[in-house]
Amino acid sequence: MIKVTFYKRNGVYYRFREEGHSGYADAGSDILCSAVSAMTMLIINAIVESFESDVDYHIADDSADITVTAHDALPETGADERKQYAISGLLKAYFLQLKDLTEDYYDYLSVQEVEENDGGPKK
Repeated sequence: MIKVTFYKRNGVYYRFREEGHSGYADAGSDILCSAVSAMTMLIINAIVESFESDVDYHIADDSADITVTAHDALPETGADERKQYAISGLLKAYFLQLKDLTEDYYDYLSVQEVEENDGGPKK
């Protein structure tokens, strides 16, 4: 199962982590894995190229798990309010798209969000 956790701070989406493999089909034929991978790279490239913003991301060598952090989505680190809104909105759109996919692929995809307020995460 692919598990995706989105992180928000005071309602602002700024980070997500993907873990696991869907197990929907064999490697090379897994349409769910392909879709999630393609959307993840779309998000990264859109933030970097369209919004000219840095994205910290790490792909684990041994598992293909990925963590993506867009610091410019946050008011305390982003310089441009319009850019903050656009980047956070893009991450929220990705969250909503994946939530829609869970309706058909609930055995293979799990999506959750964690709200961080006052310095600590809240699920």
